[in-house]
This record gives sequence, C-alpha cells and structure tokens, in this order.
Amino acid sequence: MKLLIKVNACAWLLYGFGVMLLSACSTQPVAVSKKAGTATASPSPSRKASPKEPSIAPKGEPTAAERDAKLSPQAQEVVLYALGLLNIDYRFGGKNPESGLDCSGMVSYVFEGAVGIKLPHNAAQIAREGREVERQALLPGDLVFFNTRNRPFSHVGIYIGEDRFIHAPSTNGQIKVSSLNNRYFASRYEAARRYFD
Repeated sequence: MKLLIKVNACAWLLYGFGVMLLSACSTQPVAVSKKAGTATASPSPSRKASPKEPSIAPKGEPTAAERDAKLSPQAQEVVLYALGLLNIDYRFGGKNPESGLDCSGMVSYVFEGAVGIKLPHNAAQIAREGREVERQALLPGDLVFFNTRNRPFSHVGIYIGEDRFIHAPSTNGQIKVSSLNNRYFASRYEAARRYFD
C-alpha cells in the first residue's frame, strides 16, 4: 500500500511538472485535460484575469509562489502523503487505506504517517486543535473545515494550494481533490487550522 501511495504522489508531481513545462514553453495560454492517466495540452483562448484571479498579489500580500516557498517540510510531506491516497475508497469510520477512509480518518492517517502528529478521528474534535487561519492566508498542509451535515465542523480536508483541497467525500466514494470555490463547498466552508509552521 505504501508503494501505491508513493506512486500516486509521484504521478501527481509529474503531472504538475508537465503542466508547468507545457505552460512555460507555450507562447499562449494552455488548457490541460487529464484523461485516464494521460495529459494533453491545447491552446486555450486568451483571457484577462478576473477580479477573483488577480495576476499579481495585492500590495503587501505574498504571491502564491512566495507563500509556497515558505512551506515547512512538514506541510510538504503532508500534501505529498495525502496525494498518494487519491482514489482510495471512502468508508464511514475508516482508518486505513486498505479498508477505506472517511474524511477525519484520512486526515488523521496522513498527519500521523507523514509527520507523526496524532489527531482525533472526528472532524469537530480536530477543529478544536491547531491555530486558526484566515482563508486568504491558507497554505498547503492546512486543514479546511465545512458544515456538510447541518453540524459545525462535520467535514475536513487538507488544503493543497490554488484553492484546492484533498478529502474523502461520501459522495462518489473515493478520495479526491475539490475546489474551495465549488458552489457546494464555498457555501459550507467554516474555518481552517494550521498544525505546524
């Protein structure tokens, strides 16, 4: 299973590197499509940055690249470990990849395996620990919490950067990456916590 985790993480890293390489070599914007383990790139229509996507950070705020450069080794390890769990089956109460994981099981499994931090197997209890972080200050490795069952802090995921997080949703039954800007998650977002510097 650890080999599968490392292979998944390596695949995501290679995919990301390929996207950056294709984008850097292109003279125009590139749209990337990932299907069945392959990535294809094609020119995309030019567009201007929208107010939600500034091309440069507001004065006094670090750019995404500057924030990522400040990542602690623990945060990097947490993100890589979590990405290695992509497509693992969801199972309510699940605590390991072999039998399946739920959202808090995935988070506690990743934090203990990647950096040796033991967290409870309950999203609301996990939210009581760590240091509160504003949404605009999120860094990869931070935990993001949602109210998905009409209960505060009923869902948790690991922020991986670029407004995306990895989590174990009961819907669709597998660990996956979702956007914080997705209408469902944006309307249910509650808070974020940081567990290391």
